[in-house]
Amino acid sequence: MHKHIYHIHGMTCDGCRTHIEAKLNEIEGIQATVSLEKEQAEIESATPPNLPLLQQKLAELGTNYHIHEYDPKHTNNYPVQKETADSASGQYICPMFCEGHDKTYPEKGRCPVCNMHLVPVEQIHEQQPSKHHQSPVSGNNSSNAGKYYCPMHCEGDKVYDKAGMCPVCGMNLEKIPEATVKVVFSCPMHPEIQQDSPGACPICGMDLVANQQTETEDDTYQDWKKKLIISTLFTLPVFLLSMGDMLPGNPVSKLIPPHINGWIQFILTLPVIFYTGWTFFQRGWISFKTWNLNMFSLIALGTAAAFIFSIIALLFPQILPAEMRAHHAHPPLYFESVVVIITLVILGQLMEAKAHSKTNSAIKALIKLTPAEAIWLHEGIEQRIAVNDIKKDYILRVRPGDKVPIDGVITEGSSSIDESMITGESIPVEKNKDDNVIGGTINGNQSFLMKATHIGAETLLSQIIQLVNDASRSQAPIQKLTDKISKVFVPIVILIAVATFIIWMLSGVEDRLAYAITNALAILIVACPCALGLATPMSVMVSIGKGAKNGILVKKAEALEQLRKIDYLILDKTGTITEGKPEVTTYENKNGTIDNHILKVAASINKQSSHPLAEAMVNKAEAESIPLSPISDFTNVTGKGVSATLDRTTVLLGNEALLNDNKIEIPSAIKDKVSRLQSEGSSVSYLAVDNEYSGFIAVRDKIKANAKEIISHVQSLGIEVLMLTGDNELTAQAVAKETGINSFKARLLPQDKLHEIKRLQGEGKIVAMTGDGINDAPALTQADVGIAMGSGTDVAIQSSDITLLKGELRGVSKAIDLSRMMMRNIKENLLFAFLYNVIGIPIAAGLLYPVFGMLMSPMIAAAAMSLSSVSVIANSLRLNLKKL
Repeated sequence: MHKHIYHIHGMTCDGCRTHIEAKLNEIEGIQATVSLEKEQAEIESATPPNLPLLQQKLAELGTNYHIHEYDPKHTNNYPVQKETADSASGQYICPMFCEGHDKTYPEKGRCPVCNMHLVPVEQIHEQQPSKHHQSPVSGNNSSNAGKYYCPMHCEGDKVYDKAGMCPVCGMNLEKIPEATVKVVFSCPMHPEIQQDSPGACPICGMDLVANQQTETEDDTYQDWKKKLIISTLFTLPVFLLSMGDMLPGNPVSKLIPPHINGWIQFILTLPVIFYTGWTFFQRGWISFKTWNLNMFSLIALGTAAAFIFSIIALLFPQILPAEMRAHHAHPPLYFESVVVIITLVILGQLMEAKAHSKTNSAIKALIKLTPAEAIWLHEGIEQRIAVNDIKKDYILRVRPGDKVPIDGVITEGSSSIDESMITGESIPVEKNKDDNVIGGTINGNQSFLMKATHIGAETLLSQIIQLVNDASRSQAPIQKLTDKISKVFVPIVILIAVATFIIWMLSGVEDRLAYAITNALAILIVACPCALGLATPMSVMVSIGKGAKNGILVKKAEALEQLRKIDYLILDKTGTITEGKPEVTTYENKNGTIDNHILKVAASINKQSSHPLAEAMVNKAEAESIPLSPISDFTNVTGKGVSATLDRTTVLLGNEALLNDNKIEIPSAIKDKVSRLQSEGSSVSYLAVDNEYSGFIAVRDKIKANAKEIISHVQSLGIEVLMLTGDNELTAQAVAKETGINSFKARLLPQDKLHEIKRLQGEGKIVAMTGDGINDAPALTQADVGIAMGSGTDVAIQSSDITLLKGELRGVSKAIDLSRMMMRNIKENLLFAFLYNVIGIPIAAGLLYPVFGMLMSPMIAAAAMSLSSVSVIANSLRLNLKKL
């Protein structure tokens, strides 16, 4: 079976996706999976699918859907800059930017790194990502903040401008948290003085103090609260009028004649039916009209039946069986059941609205990290400004104990900064001149100056908030199972209720009609498909928020679910297992002596490279105060090294393969010495000048702390750990031995890593890939779950499904643990929802009556139904108490 990808246009909601997926799967010999987010169909088949047949199938749906072959430009979220597009007109570029944003080719073909089709530069520049292709990290979806969405994802990513109910399932729409907290500056002595920026009070001259405005109460919560109060005021007298005669002496009948009592109950029930509970009947009608049956279908059907029966019994008591009237002396009425059920369901909705607000606690906590003001050093004068007024390149002072106001770089001074709220790591990080700092982190006991480099939606904190916002509303594949169950659940419940009514009518017991109505009504009320529907999205939302608090950013729930099932964890070496900050240990010329000229040439060439080994050489030259020489014609030879022209000589610097490609011989004595260095874990780069071997430089990269312990933990979970590296065999072997990795492959080019993942996937394995470099991007994209180190390149992060902000290997095991915790919680929710219905429905039908004489009152059923959804949410929130 081979996988083929097609683009689909015309989808607007999850319903579209479901219909298209079902229609494509009607074709014999193919297995189709449709993604609304990517606007793609992944089709597995032994032979390439017939495109006209696919289009014909979509045409049968009667909607304007179009399917066409995969176009790589749709994967692009890093458009080429206009300057590049203009200068490279007529050229072709890799849509994955494997060799950077400026590397172009004169002819069509395939990328030598990832083997993807090259596309015209103009297309990449012109392509504007659609709403489904925008990267969550880009901030392009920030306009959705403050809008509303259905927690059941009935229409996929569709959002609404106002609060209300979902037009498909009737659930309350939930608010997407704002990405920022509004800040006002006010005078502590004169609170009426308020403005948007710092300053002095015009009355007393005191400095205005920043105050984060507290969130306004949720409109949905307030609406349900109001309806609960009103409903309770009318329900209590109806309940007392109906049940009062159960007290000794029949006090209600003595005060109020039965026929008048019934009319009073009817009048008091009307506000509950037509005001506080009317929304349930609206939602129930919508559910039957669209045939998206849910709990509101059952509530509306059950309470309407009880209400209509009571009206008939009140107006035309003579049509009821004689035994019903004789036993009670007046017709049976169910007004108290109707109002109590509706009131209890309103209480459940109120509790659910309150619980929903807690699931966004992670996003709210991140938002509150944003500082309100900063100190701007302008023309030598310090002045307070609002963070929103900061521009790029502003010089800011950060005092001891202050929050870092914005992302930037230290220009003067040093300090230790607490980044735990961003990365999840509790140990403060030492920061010196030229080090990057993150907005929202807390400065230690030293003052420093910094230059703002990222503002607004570009800051890391803004990107994290947007990512968590989007990911928490994504769907895990297991949701498909619950969706299918929910669709058949309500019709089955209705059939059970009808069967129960018939069985009780045929039972021959006294007052069988009353029993039949009561038990059928209890079944309709006790069943709760909402508990099933909420089981997955609530766990996903809480888990992704918890991950964000621990420096684990998840782009979509599917990746977190897949991570639990992985068979192989593939690790890159440099920057993943090792620190990614290697240091030069030795450098020798061809005569075997230490020679600063070798270091000078190597550092001069590597000045334009961002590879960790290159940075190590440049840093060493700076430490030795060796001046660098200008170069030209710099070229990156992917997976092998670099070349350039220096002082009119051609210089090559890289691995043995680079020299072999240029037919440059390395002396055997040098190879022996290099082998010893490599067996100790050093990486060696050879230097050749004008096609003649000139010397080598050895660089050693420290293995990350606790790497062995973390890898051992992953292996204990039954996951095979495989290291893939472009480094030599001996260095890879030394690292593998020290960390306890059993399997590794060395001397791999980027396409080799890609092919290795494809090979494992071809064997039916689920593969997770962890990396941090540009050369890891193709492999990260191909893997079932791509995990990027946050300390790595933007391309690697963009290509991944999960990003570890701290760039620590421990984050990989934390992400796996989080995945398992989430899936365990989802299964607990589903088990609870299933057991609740499996136990509740038979009891409501009267299963215990023959033995114990017990029946479930519809009012008890309503209370249980309301609590079931709240219990699922509460169990999901329990994830916040777990430790990663």
